[in-house]
Amino acid sequence: MSTSSSPSERSAKWTKERSTVSERADAEFIALERDLESLVARHSKDLDLVNTLHRADAINLLHYLALRRHDERGLQKRLTELGLSSLGRCEAHVMASVMSIHAMLCAKELELPEGTLTFRAGRAALDVNTDALFGARPKGRVPRIMVTLDTECAADYRFVRQLVTSGMDVARINGAHDGPAQWESMISHVQRAAAETDRHCSVIMDMAGPKLRTGPLECGPQVMRLRPRRDVRGRPISPAIFEFGSARNPVARATSSVPLVPVPDEWLRRRNAGDEIRLTDTRGAPRLARIVQSSRLDGRARAELWDTTYLETGVTLSCGEDITAIGSLPHIGQYHLLLPGDSVTVICDGDASSPWHHGQPGTAEIACSLTSVFSSVRVGERILFDDGKLSGVIESVESDRFVARITDAPDRGAKLRSEKGINLPDTDLRAPFITDADLPLLELAARRANMLSLSFLRTGDDVDVARNELARLDVKGLGIVLKIETQAGFSNLPAILLRAMRSPAVGVMIARGDLAIEVGYARLAEVQEEILWLAEAAHLPVVWATEVLDRLARTGRPSRAEITDAAMAQRAECVMLNKGPHVVDAVRQLDDILRRMARHQRKTIPLLRPLHSWADF
Repeated sequence: MSTSSSPSERSAKWTKERSTVSERADAEFIALERDLESLVARHSKDLDLVNTLHRADAINLLHYLALRRHDERGLQKRLTELGLSSLGRCEAHVMASVMSIHAMLCAKELELPEGTLTFRAGRAALDVNTDALFGARPKGRVPRIMVTLDTECAADYRFVRQLVTSGMDVARINGAHDGPAQWESMISHVQRAAAETDRHCSVIMDMAGPKLRTGPLECGPQVMRLRPRRDVRGRPISPAIFEFGSARNPVARATSSVPLVPVPDEWLRRRNAGDEIRLTDTRGAPRLARIVQSSRLDGRARAELWDTTYLETGVTLSCGEDITAIGSLPHIGQYHLLLPGDSVTVICDGDASSPWHHGQPGTAEIACSLTSVFSSVRVGERILFDDGKLSGVIESVESDRFVARITDAPDRGAKLRSEKGINLPDTDLRAPFITDADLPLLELAARRANMLSLSFLRTGDDVDVARNELARLDVKGLGIVLKIETQAGFSNLPAILLRAMRSPAVGVMIARGDLAIEVGYARLAEVQEEILWLAEAAHLPVVWATEVLDRLARTGRPSRAEITDAAMAQRAECVMLNKGPHVVDAVRQLDDILRRMARHQRKTIPLLRPLHSWADF
């Protein structure tokens, strides 16, 4: 005998369940709505200082913060089981979502209080703020494409134009590299290319910020190694290729695709294809190089060697009776080689440190770029070097130095060089947010850029320092992008957003490189999600940054994982690519990926377009 219930019985059961959930949830929603309003009231003074363009955005942010203070997993489950709209996508319109679900549960008409953001208005606010920061939206996709400009962009207009025509919407100038002359040239090239191609392309200038870096190490010898390619038996199968170039032209070295050996111009002009160059390398081994191509137009001569050769500054070169000497070669970079258990003494200032390798007497010593760090660090706090390749714990602190014990490094050790980053995720770093070194970039940004990116933000006070400096320069309308790349910046993000919304055009950059080091790689995905949620609640555009299509930009071939990462980046309003020899290909690939994803999803909301991916059946 069948025991299945009839349709009327199932309907009655569902109605009873809904009634039970409704009665239980009614009180929860009443309390929740009061809590949302209470947090807004507590921050009324902060709201009074917010730019009028962002007042509704700031209120919605506070509503979201109040909502997420509660554990709503039980409520979410009960709503989902009834097939009702949940709170899972409420970031852009928190109060409207809460009151709408409450009304449906109680079977009453929805009446939003005056001034409450509707669903449509909440979504539209993000679009308005995105356009205000980045300018007009590119046709066919929502996220803009930002590209970090390399040094060569200062001298190569054609390359910049390629980037613009391929889909670059925002050109990023990194203030940690190059200088005012190069920055000026980059901006001129971007603006000229945008005008000539009739494409909108903004300029963002990225402050170097209070980045901690390792100090100098003693210079190594001026030696260059050239070696042919060999088979598994050690026999050469292709020669070592290099170029003789003008010793007077430093640009030649920067733009050469192969090792460049500097020589006097007069000797170089006399060289022709087929010339044989005899020399004795640093080990006393006689070597023979042959010139395979000579170009007097660019002052270079390409040559080949079939034996491994070590060259150094001053080595004699002979082409018959025509004799010269190699000019100044770059110094080989020195490094400390550190293993777990080794100590590193970080000093306040001093001369270049001597390289130290594991097993030698004594310990490694290296300077730090910020003197204020020594009054901030405490025993027991973590320290990370070179993007987390080395990590340790601070064991002792003095006024002008501290000692850290390496706790994590590869089994064979890791090399610590000069100019590498230092991260102190546990330290309350009391360093000036803007220094004299930042002023040239700020002044140029005030005159010629569209946006300024604030690096290594830690508190809302840092935002005020930047805004005050821009006010001193009488800057109006310059967009501000908040780079979240420290543990403190993430922890203080709500306060940072409220301070930043005192300016009319604001965005958030998830700088995943330093952020991953600070919060830990295991937490990065979780932290990234929380930043996306909070920025959407504030209706502020997000820049998805660091290592997007990085392998493609560097090698010309993407990895599977980074293609997926690029597709997920459509949840942001801008996606940043870093520099690399194949960055134009990366721009084109990213443009294609974002256009494809735009047909399927907007932020976290599936658009449910018809799919034709499968055969009919």
